[in-house]
Amino acid sequence: MAKMEMTIAVPCHFGLEAVLKREITDLGYDVLATEDGRVSFRGDLQAAAEANIHLRTAERVLLECARFRAVTFDELFEAVKAVPWEQFIPENGKFWVRKVSSVRSALFSPSDIQSIVKKAMVDRLGSVYGVSWFPEDGPSYPFRVAIRKDIVSVCLDTSGESLHKRGYRKEQVMAPISETLAAALILLTPWKRGRILADPCCGSGTIPIEAAMIASGIAPGMNRHFQMEEWENLHAKQLVKEAAEEARAAVLPDAGSDLQGFDIDPYAVRCARENAKMAGVEGRIHFQARPLAEFSHPKKYGFLISNPPYGERLQNEKELPELYRTFGEVYERLDDWSMYLISSYEDTEKYIGKKADKNRKIYNGMLQTRYFQYLGPKPPKRNFAGERSDRKE
Repeated sequence: MAKMEMTIAVPCHFGLEAVLKREITDLGYDVLATEDGRVSFRGDLQAAAEANIHLRTAERVLLECARFRAVTFDELFEAVKAVPWEQFIPENGKFWVRKVSSVRSALFSPSDIQSIVKKAMVDRLGSVYGVSWFPEDGPSYPFRVAIRKDIVSVCLDTSGESLHKRGYRKEQVMAPISETLAAALILLTPWKRGRILADPCCGSGTIPIEAAMIASGIAPGMNRHFQMEEWENLHAKQLVKEAAEEARAAVLPDAGSDLQGFDIDPYAVRCARENAKMAGVEGRIHFQARPLAEFSHPKKYGFLISNPPYGERLQNEKELPELYRTFGEVYERLDDWSMYLISSYEDTEKYIGKKADKNRKIYNGMLQTRYFQYLGPKPPKRNFAGERSDRKE
């Protein structure tokens, strides 16, 4: 099973498919398909282990066990029953359908789909193992069923808890940005190791912490547990262990990146420092309690990347115009910087006082947001003596 290739489906936030596709390609795998909120590639269990540990923008990693067309419950039952589930689930395995989604399909009742898929699995495994009852007191095998335009995909969840739960965020403030989305915002910019990055509304520190992990080559999942580690019948625990050990060996020394996180709330700053310590990047980020209006930096060509308060993070919507006006004033003072803000506030550009160079739609859960991108000039290249030349990139 470990070497048997199959389709691996990787869900992500809507609008981040291109970022995830690039990550999968960088891992060395060929992408099969890109759909709304999902990217698929071919690989084995080792590939699933590597994806869980290394992908920064993925929500989870799923093994696609079956794909077929069904427009009736009888077709659904027979197609599921025909799948060799014994290759995945041992006789004592605990298996169930954790989630069902259906879009523009004849079959749309989640509870009925769950019930029929489970019954078909039981029928198949009962005939193979020669039993009529399963104790289900062994390792867990959670499945997810997605139906789009009558095409059914039945997937085994290798991750367990969502991959945004890196394990470092023990302390947090109201409505923090998820770790996967924070990483994606960074990867959508030209920022790289050694460059300046600051978040003047850092909250619990997620954006600068994710930047520090990227700069340090710290794989986001190398210190956490995955569902697949329980699957002794598939020898998956050893695959995860080996992939995690390789990831730890690849961690880079401090690159001297100038990473900063500021927030007006001292409690948020304390949370951010504690989270950075848990993430293993303590000392690589400068955190300080400071109002947005006071943010400045003496150097050129930095990146301001932030998730400003909006929605439930801001108690009084009347404060929004002043907040975004302040962002505009701060950006105006910075010398040749780029600014990237994610927000659901419709008048973001109006109060910043400048139209964004790029504007990307991203769904933060069910909330539609925009990623406003203000692009500064590229720094001049260095010559062989290490001095800056006047020639632009």
